[in-house]
Formats: sequence, structure tokens, C-alpha cells
Amino acid sequence: MSSRLQDKVAIVTAAGQGIGRATALAFAAEGARVVATDIDPTLLTRLAQECPALVTAPLDVTDDAAVAALAGRYPHADVLFNCAGYVHHGSILDCSAEQLAFCYDLNVTSMYRTIRAWLPGMLERGRGSIINMASV
Repeated sequence: MSSRLQDKVAIVTAAGQGIGRATALAFAAEGARVVATDIDPTLLTRLAQECPALVTAPLDVTDDAAVAALAGRYPHADVLFNCAGYVHHGSILDCSAEQLAFCYDLNVTSMYRTIRAWLPGMLERGRGSIINMASV
């Protein structure tokens, strides 16, 4: 790796598995100070055991207060990588209105929450990157 992210702070949501996990590990390998978040503390423990260089923090991205609290702890993010998401299995006919509302909250509104939490600091410093990931 090339240390392209040396001394940068990267917040990664849903870092416990899949794309979020791979991203957290790649950012750490590039020299970033990674704050790896996930709703599942067991997954974060496994990730921290594999890569002790990163910091883990449990986070429910559907909780406004939890997002604000984490942004208060790590206000100077250089990279925000939004990866939390959920896909309902089945057709639209199998999906209830409540399930659709949950999907929208986790897949879209959570990005709004995290961007609103970290973007002001990025604008103030005149730098930063926000990456919104979606996958099925």
C-alpha cells in the first residue's frame, strides 16, 4: 500500500462485515486512523482483533443522538464512508410499509444523519471526502 491516507481520520459505517469491513481494513492499510462503526459489537471485536490499529465504536446509524455523539468524539473526519444498508428479500408485494420505512431509514436517512454530523467540520477545514455506498 502507499500510505495515501496517512494521518487522515476515516469514519466507516457498517464496518463489521462485507464492503464496510474491507474498506476499514484498506483505509487502515493506507495509513488512515479508522473509526470503524457497526451496530453489532461482536463484529467490531473481531475486526479489532484482526487490525488493532483501528478504533471501533458501536453505532446505530438510525439513532440521531448516537450519530451526533460519535461526531462529537471524532469531529475532524477527513473521510466519511457510509456503508450501512439493508435490502428486503422478496418482491414489493412481500414488503410491508414498516419494512419499507426501515429500509429507507437505514439506506438513505442514515446517510443524511452522518453527512449532517461531519460535513460542517469538513467545510470549516476546507477538505474532506464523503463516500455513499450502496450494494445488493
